[in-house]
Amino acid sequence: MIEFDGRSATTEDLAGLALCNYGHFTTMLLSDGRVRGLSLHLNRLARDCRALFDADLDLDRVRRLVRRAAADTPRMVRVTVYAPGLELTRPGADMEPHVLVTTRTATSSSLPSLRLRSVAHRRDLPGTKHTGLFETIRQRRVVQRAGFDDALFVDERSRILEGATWNIGFYDGDRLLWPAGDQLPGVTMELVKSLGVAASTERELDLTAAAGLPVAFATNAAVGVRAISSLDGIRFGTDAVLDQLSLHYQAIKGDEV
Repeated sequence: MIEFDGRSATTEDLAGLALCNYGHFTTMLLSDGRVRGLSLHLNRLARDCRALFDADLDLDRVRRLVRRAAADTPRMVRVTVYAPGLELTRPGADMEPHVLVTTRTATSSSLPSLRLRSVAHRRDLPGTKHTGLFETIRQRRVVQRAGFDDALFVDERSRILEGATWNIGFYDGDRLLWPAGDQLPGVTMELVKSLGVAASTERELDLTAAAGLPVAFATNAAVGVRAISSLDGIRFGTDAVLDQLSLHYQAIKGDEV
């Protein structure tokens, strides 16, 4: 499904996004007409629309457009907000943001644990989920061709920030630890923090500190909670807390779209 403002998208509708790539988005799992953390996704869209376009987004309309993507089986739904009429020479002009809704099949089976390599990289506007994914994809490609599954971004002092399209958390045997720093506040991460399975704390974590932690995991809307088996030369184990986090997360009913 590829719909622009509630109708089938045309080449002209998509040209501005393809050529200028200026916009923002959120991706959510739609199942039985419900989305976990729906209000967090909508708040993100409203916040980012104001930041990129100086405009307010009609969230009730967004919900109606997302509702059109409902199907018998779970789907990943991406809502992209952009201005088809944006011109490279005059991006400062007033622009009306439009909504593109696209879908893909949701992952139905459990995935193997991730093998990561750290990469020194900080995303542009890390607090905004924008469509500028060139360097994110390039770094993921580089590490995959080197035999890893994905890239973990760290800053110039080797402080851990975030994954390419996910957040990272650790478990020290008592608490969930979340890296502090310039990163996108993930919806799934916020939901996992609220589960109450273990106390959560946020602090600066570098690669040296990570080497002393027994368990690491990734969070995003597509997979929920996914174990991490290694980071560079660091090996992580498994713990029952990961199963608890996953089960409690999957049990969240979600909000009606």
